[in-house]
Amino acid sequence: MRPRSRFLRLRAMRLLPPILLGILLALPALAGPQVRTREILSQNYEVDRKYKSMQGPASTETLVIEDGLFPELLWIVGYEARMVGRDGESPRSQEFMCHSNLDFEPERHAQLFGWRKRTSARLFTLSQGQFEIRFPEGYGIPVLSSEELKLTTQVLNLNREEGRFDVRHKVKIHYVRDEDLKEPMRPLYPTSAYGLVLVEGDGAVPGVESPHDETHGPGCLPGQPASAGEYEDGLGRVFSGHWVVKPGREVNRTNVTQRMALPFDTTLHYVAVHLHPFAESLTLRDLTTGETVFESRARGPEKGIGLDHVDYFSSVDGVQLYRDHQYEIVSVYDNTSGEDQDSMAVMYLYLLDQEYRRPAVLLEPSASLELGP
Repeated sequence: MRPRSRFLRLRAMRLLPPILLGILLALPALAGPQVRTREILSQNYEVDRKYKSMQGPASTETLVIEDGLFPELLWIVGYEARMVGRDGESPRSQEFMCHSNLDFEPERHAQLFGWRKRTSARLFTLSQGQFEIRFPEGYGIPVLSSEELKLTTQVLNLNREEGRFDVRHKVKIHYVRDEDLKEPMRPLYPTSAYGLVLVEGDGAVPGVESPHDETHGPGCLPGQPASAGEYEDGLGRVFSGHWVVKPGREVNRTNVTQRMALPFDTTLHYVAVHLHPFAESLTLRDLTTGETVFESRARGPEKGIGLDHVDYFSSVDGVQLYRDHQYEIVSVYDNTSGEDQDSMAVMYLYLLDQEYRRPAVLLEPSASLELGP
């Protein structure tokens, strides 16, 4: 019966109008390349007490996306992390997630892809409020299958006074193989914009010796670090990206031009946001034009401490950013707890890479897109 059924289907297709038949035959091509997934389970974490941010159990492991005899070009198109039980399947409350970080080796990546730009090692961070990143259709971060990545996961517990909980991070890296592409991919590269407080010294604009309010903004507030991790800007000033928010409302501005380190004019296509509980918003502003690039609003739970939702930005067309402009981020916290709380304010920015080059170690031609001089 199966061969007969197949014959009837083929005969029926021949009777369709030519235009409709062409559309049906083109559907597989229109569907795009197969999106593959690399899944990783973190070690099991036993949560039996309260842990503030950055203080819970954590671990780091090294991985590659695909094992193979020869390296091949892959395009990361998404990243997600969820909390599960010891068995790796049973859902657990997302309130146990502190963060899930995926890092690469920027120096090695720069050698492979001929980068001249400067960027951090961070590819992705997911935390409370956002558990998944999906780039706009046709965009991705190019990596070699042989590149080593580092996955760091950490848990926290802000609300549970009693009980013992077994939790794990289930992490998924979504990617497509370059050899499966029917159309060119648009290459993205990551950079970031960190909110900071001034811990020591005068002048609140990192890396700027004589800042001017009109050009560089008012700069970040003096503040108290919430944990180790302060850094010195080369001008005798010390800043922290993890700081204490006192009870009440706090508005903090940080010039992020040097941190973003734009090597060329380009377009912004995705923004993921990392905030802590009691955050209201985080805004990226173009100081040169006075315009808002993107404002992310945050929402906490009805009960307890945490974040239920943080807005992200995604755009096929993108928003123009300029190498010679000044940028700042503005974080707003409203600490209603009556006691000190820790905070962070980070935007992870994914920009069109104007200097993308196909790695020389790959010998076969590809459908990947080459941009720039």
